[in-house]
Amino acid sequence: MKRFLLTVTACMMAASIQTPSAWAEEEEIIYDGSEIPAAVESIYLKGLQYLLKSQNSDGSWPGRYGNQAGPIGVCIISMLAHGEDPNFGPYSDAIKNGLDFILKTADASNGYLGQSMYNHGFATLALAECYGAVNDDRIGPALTKAVNMIITSQKGNSRGGWRYSPSGSDADSTVSGAQLVALLAARNAGINIPEEAIQRGIKYLESCQGPDGGIGYTSRGSGNAPRTAIATTVFAIGKAKDTDAYKKSYQFLKQLGYTSGSYGYYNLYYSAQAYFHSSMPDFRAWSEQNARNLQLQQNSDGSWTGSHGAAFSTGAALLSLALNYRMLPIYER
Repeated sequence: MKRFLLTVTACMMAASIQTPSAWAEEEEIIYDGSEIPAAVESIYLKGLQYLLKSQNSDGSWPGRYGNQAGPIGVCIISMLAHGEDPNFGPYSDAIKNGLDFILKTADASNGYLGQSMYNHGFATLALAECYGAVNDDRIGPALTKAVNMIITSQKGNSRGGWRYSPSGSDADSTVSGAQLVALLAARNAGINIPEEAIQRGIKYLESCQGPDGGIGYTSRGSGNAPRTAIATTVFAIGKAKDTDAYKKSYQFLKQLGYTSGSYGYYNLYYSAQAYFHSSMPDFRAWSEQNARNLQLQQNSDGSWTGSHGAAFSTGAALLSLALNYRMLPIYER
């Protein structure tokens, strides 16, 4: 299923790279999906092995948030994003078990996944990326219900966004971003998504943008890296790159530079997408620095440690590298 092959030389380099300084000795790094930096592949494989070995028999992962649909979805996507075969490969059981866990959390009446709209957004994204790739007849109906839940929730929201609960009357940019990315991924998968829903969501994000281009939490002002990266990603995938809102948000993000401090791997997950969809030269520079930092931060067992638990932190860290592979529809420019 993978579109690339590592040469023997590259594999030897993967074993020899231990410090950031070794990056300077590599040949030119190409991020067009045909060649993968050896260090990225080495880091990614270690992370995948952690997820494979630590998964519980019911498809969840141990630790904080490891038994919630959203983080499980992120872990599944990180496997698919590496090009792993979800039906017959070495990660197929892990993907299917995680998917089974998510599907069993679905509310039979309305398709609500997990315990919050955060969970629902990431879990719906996972279903969208699995749809058509995983041999499971439950995915299509579950994805359709999950999408309808997102759209119904937005219709009841006067601001055009989303909050923690499906019936929430207020909204915030982070939860809203998760729903919009899920809708855009579902649209890529062939699910009918009303354009009005996308445009209302984009307008809500624009309403949170301050004069400096940063995206606030529930209103204008106090923009930070993760929220602005979320909005930049949505603007780009939602075909709003010709707007001032997109241009200002990306400029704000660039001025901040590389940062993994605020909200850690959650921030890196969205920042990678924002840079990738905006500028390949900028993405190359950002991604090289990201890989160096992640190499230093990766634990000996292949995981990453963060406030959202090892499963989510590891899945999100891997997905911040996954744009190098460009295996998923949502990661195509």
